Amino acid sequence: MITRFAALIVLLAALLGATTAQAQSADGTWLTQAGDARVKISKCGGGICGHIIWLREPYDTATGQPATDSKNPNPALAKRSMIGLPLFSGMQPSGSNKWSGQIYNADDGSTYASSVSVTGADSLRVEGCVGALCGGETWTRSGH
Repeated sequence: MITRFAALIVLLAALLGATTAQAQSADGTWLTQAGDARVKISKCGGGICGHIIWLREPYDTATGQPATDSKNPNPALAKRSMIGLPLFSGMQPSGSNKWSGQIYNADDGSTYASSVSVTGADSLRVEGCVGALCGGETWTRSGH
C-alpha cells in the first residue's frame, strides 16, 4: 500500500512539473547576461515585445546626459533614449516557449535574425544571427 502511495506521489509530482514547464512564459522582467540592462517582455500582436527598462549605466559618461541609441545609423533614431528602447520586432511563436523574429543590438546599431526561448522558470535564451554566424546569451528573470 505504501509503495502504491509513493508511486502516486511521484506521478503527481511529475505531472505537476510538466504542467509548470508548459506554463512557462517569457512575460516579465529579465536581466541580461552581462547584468547591464533589464528588459521587460510582454505579449503583443500575437507574439512578444521587449523594451529596455533599466540600465546599470543610464547616463552617457562623456556628456552626463541620459544614454541614447547613439550607435544607430539613422540620425533621428540615434537621439532616442535607451530607456524604453524596443529590442524585438516581429517576434512570433515558433515552437513551445519559443519565438522568432528580429532583435536590435544597441551596441552596434544593427538588427539581427533572432530567437528567444524560455529554457527554465528563470532562464531565457536569446540568440541572434547574421548570415551563418550566430551567438547568444542567457538572461535571468529579475524581480524588478
